[in-house]
Amino acid sequence: MLTHSCIRRCTQVTFSVTAFVMALAVVASAQPARDAVPAPPSRPTTTAPAQTTTTTTTPAVPGRSARAVSEAAVTSDYVLSVGDKLRIEVYKDTQLSQSLQIRPDGRITLPLVGDLAAAGLTPLALDETITTALKEYMTNPVVTVIVVEATPPTVYVMGEVNAPGPVPMRPGMTALEALALAGGFKDFAKTSDIRIIRRGGSGEPMRFNYKDAINGGERAVALKPGDTIVVP
Repeated sequence: MLTHSCIRRCTQVTFSVTAFVMALAVVASAQPARDAVPAPPSRPTTTAPAQTTTTTTTPAVPGRSARAVSEAAVTSDYVLSVGDKLRIEVYKDTQLSQSLQIRPDGRITLPLVGDLAAAGLTPLALDETITTALKEYMTNPVVTVIVVEATPPTVYVMGEVNAPGPVPMRPGMTALEALALAGGFKDFAKTSDIRIIRRGGSGEPMRFNYKDAINGGERAVALKPGDTIVVP
């Protein structure tokens, strides 16, 4: 027969084993819970919008020849004046083709033909003059006169006026208008003996009487580019 002490010891062992088994069960049940802890939420990724680069394409402007520039700058009735820059093109002859400027005496110089009057002519008239001169040296010359750079027409007023110097010229300008733009006369000006010197003229200055002109006794003198008015 089992003694009372043996029964008590067996009961204690049974309780210990049961407690150990229960502890293992608690540990086993806690482990999946730890594993199931959700990871902290990841930060949302912000994608920057793609930058759009707009490229503006400017259409190329075809280069204009000197003739196109000249045609845009002057009209068919343009009158050449001192200082104008010209291009004389002789077809199929590079030696006769020249770039030049009208001299202060109103003339130009070309190979073979020499000096020619240019100031006061239209480009077409100068074209015909050069063509006629070249016919002595070549058959059927084809000439083109191109105004590369036109000089603004100017007249000059000097002497006993309040504002002597160059005066921009308008079409049809008269000596009276030029004198008015020069500020009028000084106190001791000799208005009855005004002289107008014209480039390329006969060399003799034109006489102009201001008093007669304003009283209708003398016709108005039409000016040309490069004219110089001298008030003594």
